[in-house]
Amino acid sequence: MTIEISKEARKEAIASIERYFQENMEERIGNIAAAGLLGFLLEEIGPLVYNKAVADVQERLQARVMELDIEVHEDEFQYWRKFERQRKGK
Repeated sequence: MTIEISKEARKEAIASIERYFQENMEERIGNIAAAGLLGFLLEEIGPLVYNKAVADVQERLQARVMELDIEVHEDEFQYWRKFERQRKGK
C-alpha cells in the first residue's frame, strides 16, 4: 500500500527536510533531493508508522467494544420488580 500525502503536505514536508539539513547538517539539501528523501521515507518507513497507528486504533476499539455491554446493559424482567417497588413506596 502506497502512502500518499496531499500536495500541500508534500510541499511542507520537503521544506521541512530542507530546513533540517540547513540547520543540522554540514551540507544543504536541494529541493529535488529533499523530495527524493521524502519519497524514500514514505515508502520505506511510512508503512511501519501506518501499521503501528492501525494497531493502536484496533486496540482502542477492542477495548471500547469490550465495555459496550457495561454501557448499554439493561436488566431483564424488570416490570414486576418496578411494580412491587411502587407498591412498597405507597
